[in-house]
Amino acid sequence: MIPPQVIRLTVQEAADRYIELVRAKAVTGTLSPATAEVYARDVATFARLAGPDRVLDDLTGEDVDAVLLAFARKPDERRKNPSSPGRPDEGRQSPASQLRFRRSISGLFQHAVSAGWVQMNPMEVSSVMPRERGGLPPKRRALTREQAEGLIAAARSAAASPDSATSKRKDQRTEVRDALIVLLLTTVGPRVSELVRANVEDFYTNNGIRYWRIFGKGGKTRDVPLPREVAEALDAYLAVRKGGDEKALLLSWRGRRLARGDVQAVIDRVLRRVEPERRRSVTPHGLRHTTATHLLADGTDMDAVRRVLGHGDLSTLGRYRDELPGELEAAMRVHPLLRGTPPAGTGNGERPARQADPASEPAG
Repeated sequence: MIPPQVIRLTVQEAADRYIELVRAKAVTGTLSPATAEVYARDVATFARLAGPDRVLDDLTGEDVDAVLLAFARKPDERRKNPSSPGRPDEGRQSPASQLRFRRSISGLFQHAVSAGWVQMNPMEVSSVMPRERGGLPPKRRALTREQAEGLIAAARSAAASPDSATSKRKDQRTEVRDALIVLLLTTVGPRVSELVRANVEDFYTNNGIRYWRIFGKGGKTRDVPLPREVAEALDAYLAVRKGGDEKALLLSWRGRRLARGDVQAVIDRVLRRVEPERRRSVTPHGLRHTTATHLLADGTDMDAVRRVLGHGDLSTLGRYRDELPGELEAAMRVHPLLRGTPPAGTGNGERPARQADPASEPAG
């Protein structure tokens, strides 16, 4: 529906108003603060690339495409690799970052349509899309069973026999903490923001079962029961956890709450202990995929997996289900329509004659 009169805001004015709205949603709990800041940063970048003094309603689909391409070519300092200079995509934005940026400015224009800042949404005629939808890398995000088990085994082995060279403080057993981090990420699949925000008081016991009350996106909470091995790893860590922030569950060796970037460093450190044939680099989000993939592959109810991960609906869960090697072959070997088929050689597809049970024959 075209508004009766368009409010001709500049790109900068529209961006400022939208950013204020996004941050207000974070205050009310509709969005997490981290998500709100990502949206705000992307929209501010869009304003710079599109031209802050241009009128928002004057932007066309071609203009949006130009901004998307400019963002894709924008250097990403996190992706620079000094050991391999000269690659065409070196330091540029990843497909995942491009898709996130597109979603952020799409949100801006959706609001602009409803607020009467534009007559039409130029995103509807934009043609530039990331190279790989969703930013999925060539390899699957989820680890295979062998890779996941290798990561867990390496973490638990280090916790059982710590190497003093890796502990920077004698009173802070980082190997025990690292094992807990790997087990929580691999078996429960929290978002990394949920993991680092966790407090000691968020874990409780009910009827002999240990639960983690996870504070998720949008102010939503979920209580997830911990597997027995994970509960034991939690107790082992709490027994040696000392000093620093009294509330935070995960502490650095300096006694401060662990940061998001520290979690990847923990995973990388544990990965160095994994046998080469079972080792594969993975991110915290990749371990979230691992949780979903293996629970679903094992036949766990989809709604139960959705509740473990904290997804709002089942359609979101589908994006976390990665293909596992050999699972298609295994499924076809035990096809549900062929389980009652008689073995070859019984003739014409008929069931073999049932042999009479002497005990069941009528007397006489």
